[in-house]
Amino acid sequence: MTVATVSCELQEGILIVTLDRGDKLNAFNAQMRDELLAAFDRADADDGVRAVIVTGAGRAFCAGGEVAPRPPSTASQLQEDDGGIVTRRVFRSLKPVIGAINGAAVGFGATLPLAMDFRLASEQARFGFVFTGLGVVPEACSTWFLPRLVGVSRALEWCLSAELIPAAEALQAGLVRSVHPVEQLLDAARSLALRITKKSAPVSAALTRQMIWRLSVAEHPMAAHRVESLMVEARKGAQDMQEGIASFLGKRAALFPDRVSRDLPAGFPWWTEPRFGCE
Repeated sequence: MTVATVSCELQEGILIVTLDRGDKLNAFNAQMRDELLAAFDRADADDGVRAVIVTGAGRAFCAGGEVAPRPPSTASQLQEDDGGIVTRRVFRSLKPVIGAINGAAVGFGATLPLAMDFRLASEQARFGFVFTGLGVVPEACSTWFLPRLVGVSRALEWCLSAELIPAAEALQAGLVRSVHPVEQLLDAARSLALRITKKSAPVSAALTRQMIWRLSVAEHPMAAHRVESLMVEARKGAQDMQEGIASFLGKRAALFPDRVSRDLPAGFPWWTEPRFGCE
């Protein structure tokens, strides 16, 4: 019988996804890859999920990839990096994603949270972009995410030194939003998840998440202007907009009826996903 490597629990509209190989410091492997992909597919498909929290069981968040020999690929048979498959799926999420980094986050444990919207760390957390110290290179799309979060120089310093980064330094650099005692970390992540979902319309939140991630790196403001114009027009007359106006005028909490599973507008997605390969 195969033992799951990831557990999921839905609480108050928050899907808590736990890396659950505590006896192996939650080391990443192919099974965990598949189960993480399934967890994010579930989150996107379930309108009862408003946000996702990812954390680790035991004393580590994730100690990196499970070491296993893998034959090198040829230029015509290039294999996708498993970590990058997962972080790209997190990037495509239609729900906000919060990382609750409870302990050591090394290798994939350090790169997985980069694709999340918020990262909270415990005082015991340590981040290790240790790839060059192992004779390899960064993975999981981290060379795209990390410089955007902490700047090119800091990203190079952390990756080239292969040193462990304490939570306080990660906070100062902007990698994490806040640092908490380990016993308070999950509550802090839940509090943030409830705060960012309490007033927001689910469809608007899904669109906004993708707009900010994708358009913040566009070459020109015109790209943002085009997409914003498209999405503004698409949401005009939607039930959510009518309810938003009525609740504002009535000075009451909004009860948004539109659902991510059925009410994403025409024109979404507005991008074409790049293909993987050497051609």
